[in-house]
Amino acid sequence: MPPQVIVVVPCYNEEKRLPVADYEDFVRGNSDYKFLLVNDGSRDGTLALLNSIAARNPEFFEVMNLEKNGGKAEAVRLGIQRAFAMGTEWVAFWDSDLATGLDELPYFLAITRERPGLQIVLGARVRLLGRDIHRKLPRHILGRVFATTASNYLRWPVYDTQCGAKFFRNTEVIREIYREPFISRWIFDVELLVRFKKACQRANLGTGSDKIYEYPLRRWEDVKGSTVKGRDFFKAFFEFFRIVMKYR
Repeated sequence: MPPQVIVVVPCYNEEKRLPVADYEDFVRGNSDYKFLLVNDGSRDGTLALLNSIAARNPEFFEVMNLEKNGGKAEAVRLGIQRAFAMGTEWVAFWDSDLATGLDELPYFLAITRERPGLQIVLGARVRLLGRDIHRKLPRHILGRVFATTASNYLRWPVYDTQCGAKFFRNTEVIREIYREPFISRWIFDVELLVRFKKACQRANLGTGSDKIYEYPLRRWEDVKGSTVKGRDFFKAFFEFFRIVMKYR
């Protein structure tokens, strides 16, 4: 019997950054989840670290090793394909540094139970009273400009396309959007939403926006050592143009 949720965690050179204790503490009290740790061709001791975690907790952790670094988009895609093949109902992907804490996972799962028609749940980093969201101001401003651009293109009121915490139901429509490699390395989150919209239209399910729910995270923290730099936002807009041209 597969777990209800398999969480795909792409890892690249995370030997010194991976919060191992947080992962192991979480699974002790949460049997609904299994973690698929994807080593994306790391050049440090990440693979050995992931294997040690899985050896200590084989029922909750599995390692998928990609010998060549293909980028986060491809690591997530291959990991999600493998998770779907295990027959689980829901597959998530989660940033390895836990900028979004694992304690958010039960809230995502609760939403899927309350709204059985959903196929995607997106985490959203919204600064609200009572929420603990900490983003560096330049990244927040650039992120809002990009998110608004993506929202206008999709014609959906999506607030945050780039949050690294997402849930997907194991359906034919969702499996379709992960079949082919993404053309984007930086903003594949936008590309997968474009694919979902088109897949829903082909399946006569409308635009698909009524099958997506954005959950405002309770906590989110910029973690030191992120490989995302300010200049990468300019790469993101270039890749956005490529997405528009490919899927128009």
